[in-house]
Amino acid sequence: MARTIFIGDIQGCWDGLARLLDRLRFDPASDRLALAGDLVNRGGKSLKVLRFVSGLGAPHFSVLGNHDLHLLAYWKMQDRIRKRNREFDRILEHADGERVLDWLRRQPLLWLDPDQRIALVHAGIDPRWDRATAQACAVELQQALRGPKFGKFIDNMYGNKPDRWKPDQQRYTRLRSITNVLTRMRFARADGKLDFDSSGDLERPPKGYRPWFELLHLDWDGWSVVFGHWSLLGYYEHHGGQAICLDSGCVWGRELTALVVEDGRRRIVQIDCG
Repeated sequence: MARTIFIGDIQGCWDGLARLLDRLRFDPASDRLALAGDLVNRGGKSLKVLRFVSGLGAPHFSVLGNHDLHLLAYWKMQDRIRKRNREFDRILEHADGERVLDWLRRQPLLWLDPDQRIALVHAGIDPRWDRATAQACAVELQQALRGPKFGKFIDNMYGNKPDRWKPDQQRYTRLRSITNVLTRMRFARADGKLDFDSSGDLERPPKGYRPWFELLHLDWDGWSVVFGHWSLLGYYEHHGGQAICLDSGCVWGRELTALVVEDGRRRIVQIDCG
């Protein structure tokens, strides 16, 4: 495969995605597109983004982000939604809506490439998780999303508590904890406790907390963890690329960022979304 192209949070910004792919001369027959999640919401063209990405087929994929999960919850909880989201409604009402939503819920939460020693996740990795634990937790959550009790998981998905994952938690409590780690975390403590109140300013972390990527388990040494979710960071590399943030705030009129990996070489390509 010629290239793996990682792209940060798109959030319905189809025009930005199209221009970036054109700049990259993206070839779906030889490249692999790996998206950092939050394909939808706020940008106005979420349906177009979903139809395009889902239509590419394997090996192209996206990890799931918190906005993607919110769309899936909106889909399954339609009769209980009080505040309508017009962008989501356009997806649900479209003839292709069921197909793209079913595709979305079958996307991974964590992706690992042992050959290139690169991982992709939307938000972050629990400081206590080695690679095997991270994979096991992601697979457990994937099975809940893809399985027959998908609706029950959605009913139990939301909430800031508990604020840390424990392996012996009750099933749906544990799944909520995993969801919060993989799709919502920014600051954490070494014991795995998460902060959900901070604005995300790297220079002003909550007392006793650090950016999760400063606390990565030693098992991740020699790897690069690519992530999105943290638009206040923008494009950011920690510790020589051990962690790479690609959420550069396209939906807020800033940039859409791609990390292109080819034959062991890496380069960053950005387009202006303003």
